[in-house]
This record gives sequence, C-alpha cells and structure tokens, in this order.
Amino acid sequence: MARKNKGRDISGIVLLDKPLGFSSNKALQIVKFLYRAQKAGHTGSLDPLASGLLPICMGEATKFSQYFLNAEKIYEARIQFGQRTATGDSEGEVLEERPVDFAFEVLVEVMSEFIGEQKQVPSMYSALKHEGQPLYKLARMGIEVEREARDIVIHELRLKSDRQLFEAQQQVDLYVHCSKGTYIRNLAEDIGEKAGCGAHLKELRRIGVGHFSQMDTLEVLRNCFEQQGLEGLDSKLIPVDEALKQFPAVELDEQQAFQMKQGAVIPNPPVSEPSTGTVRLYALEEESDTPVFFGLGELDEDACLKAKRLLRTN
Repeated sequence: MARKNKGRDISGIVLLDKPLGFSSNKALQIVKFLYRAQKAGHTGSLDPLASGLLPICMGEATKFSQYFLNAEKIYEARIQFGQRTATGDSEGEVLEERPVDFAFEVLVEVMSEFIGEQKQVPSMYSALKHEGQPLYKLARMGIEVEREARDIVIHELRLKSDRQLFEAQQQVDLYVHCSKGTYIRNLAEDIGEKAGCGAHLKELRRIGVGHFSQMDTLEVLRNCFEQQGLEGLDSKLIPVDEALKQFPAVELDEQQAFQMKQGAVIPNPPVSEPSTGTVRLYALEEESDTPVFFGLGELDEDACLKAKRLLRTN
C-alpha cells in the first residue's frame, strides 16, 4: 500500500528571521508546520547563538537550495577583544585573557588586512562534516581532526560601532560582506590575534543572502496565519526563480520547452544577454501572457541548450 504524503504540495521560498536560541532545524520545522508543507529544507545553518536571515525552501524550491548555499552573505557581528574561548564564541570556556592595549584607530588598519581573497581553516565547532559527523560533535567529545584551509573572500569589512563601546567594554560591531564558506567566528579570532590580544565572537546576525535582505519573524508568520490562514502565508512565498536572478533568462516556445523536458538539446535559443553556462528557463505558453519558469539549463559554447535542473511537471 502506497504511503500517503502528508501536508500540502507547495513550492516557494520563505525568508525567515531566525530567532536567537533556535537551531536552524527547529526553525525549519516550525515553518514547515505552519505552512502544512510536505517538503521543506533550509539553506545553510545558522548557529543557535546567531539570528537573522535563513532562507527556507519548500517543495520544488529545494532542488535549487544549493544556489543559496553558494550565495554571498552579509553579517553584523560583535567581537569581544581580550578573551580567547574554546569555541571561538561566547558559549565556550575562556581559555586565555590578555590585555587590550591598542588604540581604537588601530582597528581600521588591522581589519584592512582581512579584506580580499584569503584562506581560512574552519573551526572544529563548525557544522562541516568529517566522515559523516559534524565537526562540532567531534569537538565536544574532545576529538580534533585536521581541516583543510578553504578559499574565501571578504568583500567588505568595516566598523559599525564607535569608540565608546570599544573603550568601555573592549567590544566592536562589524559589518561583514563575504563569500560562501566564511566563518565569522574564525574571522573574529583571527582579528584578535592580529591585534595581539585575542578575541571571540560575542553576537552574530545575518542580514543578507545573495540579493535578499527582507525577512519575516516567526511571530509575523504566526500572526499572518491567524488572521489570513494558509492563503495569507502563501502570499509571503517567494517564487523559485526570484532566487536565481543572477542567471540570464531564456524564453522558449511551448514546443521547445516540451522537447527540452523530454531530454532534447535546443540549438541557438533566444538568450536575454550573451552568455554561456547556467541560464533560467521559461516557457511561453499559449494560454498565458506571462512566461512560466520551469528550471535551469546549461548553454554551451556552441549555443546549444540542454536541461540542468527542471521543476516537476504534473
């Protein structure tokens, strides 16, 4: 007997403002329940001590979650100087304390050294996996494994706080615009070492993923459901292709779209801008004035288009 799917077959993206103290999975499960969704997944974990933008993909949108994972991120971070902790953040045991004996103006010079391309060794308290186990679980068991340095880019790093916070509490607030795979706790520790006094991450908030910055709290979503039901919640779903606007669009006629869904290669398709590589696919259906997104394709150097990842067709 076939297992009956539970929940609604809906697709789209929810831009959630994950609260402090919640794991990404706990936040995901609450949103999935609110929407009564069959299938949902988040796009890159935020630690419980971090708040902010957590894109949640539902239904067919989960096929494209990797593009959120690969997107650039923007964070607001508070760093505590003078203390190095076991975890690199405020949850860990303080391992070392050193005097903070440099002037506030020195920070600008120190931070300038972290802008641009560099390598970063992930923390043992990250969610990266080693032989199927998250590193943070191994770390809590007292096990440390070798981690390979990763290429990252810090596009922008600047102070958001003034001299008063630094002089009163030896803390600063930073704005960080970075590539995928950047660990802000590592950045905090590295800045502290460069400054000569050690540091750890005190607070963290993600305010941007790709071109998205707007987000809704769980309270807003709950209120929306209470006042407008599922229809109100659905109005907050972002269409899948909104997350893929970095790729040029290709509009195919109904026959070409059908052929592509059957595995055919389409020569010389009409592209919105000269390009090779990944493109968004739209079908110009006769009964609709609006092109319908149906997946991603790959355009090669010979201007031949083949399917890369397609939405499920009913």
